Amino acid sequence: MQKIKSWILDMRMLLRSIPSPVVAFFILSVVVMNLLANKTVVNLAWLALDGGFFVSWLAFLTMDMIVRRYGPVAANKINVFAILTNLFASLIFFLIAIIPTEDDYTGFNTIFGGTWFILLSSTIAFLLSGIVNNFLNWGIGQTFKKNPDGRLAFFTRSYVSTFIGQFVDNLVFALLTFMVFAPIFWGPESAWTFLQCLMAAITGAVAELLAEVIFSPIGYHVCKRWERDGVGNDYFAFRESLKNNNSNNNSTPAQTLEA
Repeated sequence: MQKIKSWILDMRMLLRSIPSPVVAFFILSVVVMNLLANKTVVNLAWLALDGGFFVSWLAFLTMDMIVRRYGPVAANKINVFAILTNLFASLIFFLIAIIPTEDDYTGFNTIFGGTWFILLSSTIAFLLSGIVNNFLNWGIGQTFKKNPDGRLAFFTRSYVSTFIGQFVDNLVFALLTFMVFAPIFWGPESAWTFLQCLMAAITGAVAELLAEVIFSPIGYHVCKRWERDGVGNDYFAFRESLKNNNSNNNSTPAQTLEA
């Protein structure tokens, strides 16, 4: 019970500590890329891409920023929070879509009503890729002993973790959606081959890496400003206080969360 209470307090403090625009953009990107994933925008014999890859780079950029300042465990917690928020949004979309109306809203219902196996596939893929991205990003950063907070370290860890994380996300999603579920529920003509899934994963990862290269300087400057302005210091102080209290078997420092 004490560990659960500590985890809840930690999550509350983390959500209060991370600047709200970053969390908002992260959750928005997760929700939108799941909607866009309903449409295949490229379908060639050797390549297939869904619409989600146009915005998924934003989720990985914000993840990298959170890892850079707060660490991989904190980033994974925000991933879970985003996934739960997306599931809640999907439930609202589904309920609105099934409400009977006199007018024809077939197009709206098809897009926003969603498909359960796309939601399931994207949730599994994003959860796995987020874990890979966050710990890989952090691990690469630890190899820069001389200047772990410099530009080279930030860009290296962001580029490598984004490419591999995006590859995992794209491949797992494509395999589950278009090789496992789609042939069953949409018919054999909707299935992708393994080559299409593999090439989609690689091509999507490359495209999203290019977006990361373009926008990561913004992420780096934001992180440096966080450090300069002491953003997150309250969370770090809370973590240190929690660690000391746990080691002394004292009560959880709930007073830290008082307004």
